[in-house]
Amino acid sequence: MPSRRLVPLAVAAVLAPLAQAWAQEPSEGEEAVEEVIVQATRTGRRVQDEPIRVEVLSREEIEEKMLMRPGAISMVVAETGGLRVQTTSSSLGASNIRVQGMRGRYTQLLADGLPLYGGQSIGLLQIPPTDLGQVEVIKGAASALYGSSALGGVINLVSRKPREAAVGEVLLNLTSRNGQDLTAYGDTPLGEKWSASLTGGLHRQSRQDLDDDGWTDMARYERWTLRPRLFWNADNGAAAFLTLGAMGEEREGGSMPGRTAPDGQPFPEAQKSRRLDAGLNARTPLGDQMEGHLRASAMTQDHKHRFGEVVEDDRHRTFFAEASVSGGPEGTSWLAGLAIQSDDYRSDAFPAFDYTYTVPGLFAQVEHDLSDVLTVAGSARFDRHDEYGSRLSPRLSVMYRPGPWTVRASLGKGFYAPTPFVEEVDAAGLSRLEPLSGLKAETAETASLDTGYAKGPFEANLTVFMSHIHDGVRLEQTGPEQVRLVNAPGLTRTGGVEALMRYRWREFTVTGSYVYVDSSEPDPQRAGRRVIPLTPSHTAGMVAMWEKHGRGRVGLEAYYTGRQSLEDNPYRSEGKPYLEVGALGELTLGDVSLFLNLENILNIRQTKHDSLLLRARAPDGRWTVDAWQPLDGFVVNGGVRLRFGGGGH
Repeated sequence: MPSRRLVPLAVAAVLAPLAQAWAQEPSEGEEAVEEVIVQATRTGRRVQDEPIRVEVLSREEIEEKMLMRPGAISMVVAETGGLRVQTTSSSLGASNIRVQGMRGRYTQLLADGLPLYGGQSIGLLQIPPTDLGQVEVIKGAASALYGSSALGGVINLVSRKPREAAVGEVLLNLTSRNGQDLTAYGDTPLGEKWSASLTGGLHRQSRQDLDDDGWTDMARYERWTLRPRLFWNADNGAAAFLTLGAMGEEREGGSMPGRTAPDGQPFPEAQKSRRLDAGLNARTPLGDQMEGHLRASAMTQDHKHRFGEVVEDDRHRTFFAEASVSGGPEGTSWLAGLAIQSDDYRSDAFPAFDYTYTVPGLFAQVEHDLSDVLTVAGSARFDRHDEYGSRLSPRLSVMYRPGPWTVRASLGKGFYAPTPFVEEVDAAGLSRLEPLSGLKAETAETASLDTGYAKGPFEANLTVFMSHIHDGVRLEQTGPEQVRLVNAPGLTRTGGVEALMRYRWREFTVTGSYVYVDSSEPDPQRAGRRVIPLTPSHTAGMVAMWEKHGRGRVGLEAYYTGRQSLEDNPYRSEGKPYLEVGALGELTLGDVSLFLNLENILNIRQTKHDSLLLRARAPDGRWTVDAWQPLDGFVVNGGVRLRFGGGGH
């Protein structure tokens, strides 16, 4: 049987001929593609002109996913090639985003370039997509741009900008699992230079035990969100916006009321969250070819966790400020500045884990067009971490674009400052974790080679990527009910291939994707290496969408997830492959849209195979195995969306 390593070579071999065979000129009357300016790289270039590959999800794609899950951005990013939303707490539903097989803690989640959300975990499920204009994804080490939290990549959530006339919309959604969502968005001009927007949401879900084993498969939650924004634009090109955010949520899981864990005792799990944040982003011209930039944010998040009889109250705070200057003549852009970020954690129950990391940094970036078809970019950042020392994070990118082809190559290096919050601790709390001692910073080198083709209605892309992580932090058992964090000896290696094809014909779009990941790390139990758990080697997707402006849309999708290695699972060492199939329909009648979404039609559900519950509580405190298949099964959701104002159509 051929080796699975031959699969990427086969994909590469057929991609180029297919591109040539299927390419054709756009049909007469085809709508022009809207120009997309990337914000994550801070150069002001169009996405196709960026030597750093940036994947952008448009507002149209966001709206499609918003109809599937209005209360969280998880669906927006989950169906992007190379990104995987991994459930970290089967009971409470916490999750994070893995980029190209790298663990979720290495992914930096930003809002308009600002760290407003703190860590991912449950925070990923507390961000509604209602007010997003686009989502930008940079894969691979981006520490040269954003410091230690961006070792694996960056996901930048870009807000919608107000239009010239006031617009608004309200969306009501109901699900077959007794979930409800109500979201609202509105924006309006406030004069010649000022405008504002307001987003709010109410979301709830009842607790579900789908296999009737007495344990929560879908957490109960009630959540509210509110985010006003204020925008200012001057005639000379100066601009600024101020954002404020507030969120409150109560979430419950663990053993069902009146039921017990396998030890015969009830084990309730709960988390109460309160978050406040504020952010400022401003720019002003400094002469003919220079601009000054100021970004700042503050976030405070209070949690009350419950794991059985243990209650953990804690507080996370993040403060960030950055000042920079950019400029450059035609064909060249540069950026230089200084930044400082402070991350503070305080625990009432376990003060031994308290920390304050203050990290000042200097950074610079240059992009230069050597010719009409060749562009190079270099960036570097020097951070002085008060716990893990001085770190230099460089990145080099080259883009060659002859005709309809685009070739990009990138090399990057970065670091990550360890905290107590790895995936296992997020799920079980701090009660069984020994205080951190003797840890070194995790460092990584990443590389990618990307080839793209776009002509007429056809688009194709093939990316080869790799990463080497040194001193990766992992959990190690030290006693029957005790664990600690240690640096793993040797390298954690990840490599693979991403392939994407998209074909547009009038109102129809068909998109196919495939991702192959080859990952390994030092085996903690024996000499040698093992496949990284919860990292499927093969994933693929196919989406077909018909969309007519002003009339609605109909879509079908199918996503395949291959086998994945499992850890500490008494029922199996390898997860079964599965196929998720979904269908979406929206009918637009003027200012009113009716939508219906069928998710996971084949009713794929992990608890059909095995229980989530372990036979005995794990040393780290968890009562459940890792999630390797969906936990909610077949779900139907539908509702109505109302639009107000002519500019919102």
